Amino acid sequence: MDTSARGAADTLPSPWPAVARTVVLLTALVSVLLTAFTWPAVRSHVHDVPIAVAGPPPAVRQVGAALDHRLPNGFAVTEVADAAAAERLIRDREVYGAIDVSSGTPQVITASAASTAVAQTLQGVAAGLGQAPRAGKTSPVRELVALPADDPRGSGLAAGALPLVMGGLLAALLLTRLVRGTAPRVGGALAFAITGGLAVAAILQFWFGSLDGSYLANTGAIALATAATSLSVIGLESLLGYAGFALGAVTMMLIGNPLSGTSTAPEMLPGWSGTLGQLLPPGAGGRLLRSTAFFEGHGATHSVLVLTAWLVFGVALCLAGGLPKRRRRLAAAPDASTENAAA
Repeated sequence: MDTSARGAADTLPSPWPAVARTVVLLTALVSVLLTAFTWPAVRSHVHDVPIAVAGPPPAVRQVGAALDHRLPNGFAVTEVADAAAAERLIRDREVYGAIDVSSGTPQVITASAASTAVAQTLQGVAAGLGQAPRAGKTSPVRELVALPADDPRGSGLAAGALPLVMGGLLAALLLTRLVRGTAPRVGGALAFAITGGLAVAAILQFWFGSLDGSYLANTGAIALATAATSLSVIGLESLLGYAGFALGAVTMMLIGNPLSGTSTAPEMLPGWSGTLGQLLPPGAGGRLLRSTAFFEGHGATHSVLVLTAWLVFGVALCLAGGLPKRRRRLAAAPDASTENAAA
């Protein structure tokens, strides 16, 4: 009788208040998604982007004043004596580019591999400097660290940021649903990080031509980012259940990915968001991959520390979440032994 009543109730149309609640929930969700992915892009602009200016102090100050007039608070200038020192800062990933006035005529040095957006901005600055009466012509632009010829705009690296985050989340979802036990889940996440890193690095480097550098180093960067993402989400799910998985997914997908700065630069994101993005696996992973692919690993220390911290955090959560289950198994074992002995 109860079964028939429930079946009949299931076939009845939903009440309009339930429809209204669903519509409100969907509207809120699409608004959150739009805000998360659009706000950083719409509000991105050049502010405090680190660059170097090389040359005599009077000339450097003159260039700094011109930059501040053209883009107020756009650049954080490091003064150096010559072009060699500026190039060293670029290769070490301490600055995104440089303006060299040591020879009299301004020359802009760019590194598209660090950020195509910043490189394009500096090219615009070069045109502005070239209109100065002393120069008489457009300032030359010299590319120091270029993107690969097969992907000169860096489209593969920028477009690959979201699939990498989704790969880590997908690994966490499948491992928590299909695999039981803390050790198997952690082992599966680490194994997938390695195999996934090998596959993704091969696709980006050998098929799309979006990466340079050492294939193994690029694989390691991708694997570390994937492991940090998946293990932290698995750990949250192990400790908090479905709520933990939702929290991890929101952190990585709706906060970490839009604020990663992979397609532009963290310094171009609004306010504090770029700094926050570099403390999350998507942002740290994107920066680490640029370092291994184009800068021989320079500037990778911060990213490695961040990703390692997330990985350790995830493993710790997995262990903490698995303790109650292990205690229940141990408590049940003596009871089972007693029943067998009595039998």
